[in-house]
Amino acid sequence: MPTNVKIIHASDLVRARPEGEAYLEDAEQLIRDIAAAGAGLGDFEVLVDTRRVTGNLSATDLWSLAEKLARFRDNFARRTAVLCPLEKFDYSRFFALCAENRGFNIRVFTSYEEAMEWLIGG
Repeated sequence: MPTNVKIIHASDLVRARPEGEAYLEDAEQLIRDIAAAGAGLGDFEVLVDTRRVTGNLSATDLWSLAEKLARFRDNFARRTAVLCPLEKFDYSRFFALCAENRGFNIRVFTSYEEAMEWLIGG
């Protein structure tokens, strides 16, 4: 079965403050941008590459971001892979856990190949 994968490079959209904290507003905009990019495409899988994003969102910000994801449930109805560096795995995994608790199918990976394998594997 053919798989339609949309790759989003989050570093193009999410920036950090001088003190190293990522902007929650930019992360929220990223979700809106992903939803807009997928509008009208039908079923597609999403890979969000966060490997070059600087700074970290707080646990509260990550929870809030997962809550906002629900506004775009139709755009994230399939699989979403989050690709992150090893040192940010726990932050990304927490976001995925919050989203999974809201019914989303999100997994976190540190390997591009493993992320694509999961997305294409059906």
